[in-house]
Amino acid sequence: MEFRTIVDIERPQWYIEPAERILCVGSCFADHIGRFFSDNHFPATVNPYGVMYNPASILHTLKKIEDENNNLGYQLVILTLGTNHVYIEKETGEIVDNCQKRPQALFHEVSLTVDQCADNLYQCVSMLLRWNPKMKIILTVSPIRYRKYGYHGSQLSKSTLLLAVDKLLKMESPSSLFYFPAYEIVNDELRDYRFYAPDMLHPSDQAVEYIWQRLVDCCFSDAAKQFLSEWQPLKQALAHRPFDPESETYQLFLRQTQDRLKAFDAKWGHNS
Repeated sequence: MEFRTIVDIERPQWYIEPAERILCVGSCFADHIGRFFSDNHFPATVNPYGVMYNPASILHTLKKIEDENNNLGYQLVILTLGTNHVYIEKETGEIVDNCQKRPQALFHEVSLTVDQCADNLYQCVSMLLRWNPKMKIILTVSPIRYRKYGYHGSQLSKSTLLLAVDKLLKMESPSSLFYFPAYEIVNDELRDYRFYAPDMLHPSDQAVEYIWQRLVDCCFSDAAKQFLSEWQPLKQALAHRPFDPESETYQLFLRQTQDRLKAFDAKWGHNS
């Protein structure tokens, strides 16, 4: 008997390789996934200008990176969409990425259409492929619901994003783009409140770790999986906290661990 439904994930036309340089931009769910990459010794940049919830603000982040000539040889970019709602400053008519705690009366809230979301994402993809014609791009929709919209409104927002991603995938070459169904995994596989944080809106650490494992299973090459396997004991050693950090035994342990780290980085071509 089956007691849950499993989301089938088609494999991308490429794989994530060991120690690739990664950029994660988007909602707070991008922070979660980016943390897993960083914790597993991938050189990852995560939301360098803060959390960005909508496609327009994600585009703004990429433009800032480009303007500052700071696209540091990224090989994989993950864009995580949270909402289609944006705030427009009344005085300038421009979408703001952060209201910076200014009075809400200075802004009005607007919902981007499917076409507007798709257009912003198209500009994102075009820019990323200028940075690197072989860029691997993962698009995902955050599973975090927005109570302030009302649950029906939250679903409409997520549906708009899903339709925009679908439109983009039909416009762009699938050799670069891949849609990873984080939203569907939480809603169709993990349909139980034990997989949520105490606010009953955000996925729990266990749920996020499960999503990470699904990403590894479908997107990581065999070499990248071996990289993760060899990293785990070294990660544990680096996290060790001794009773006496000044002891000779611990100082020897530190030197040996640093030697292991250097050998690991040399083997896998890791550049921090």
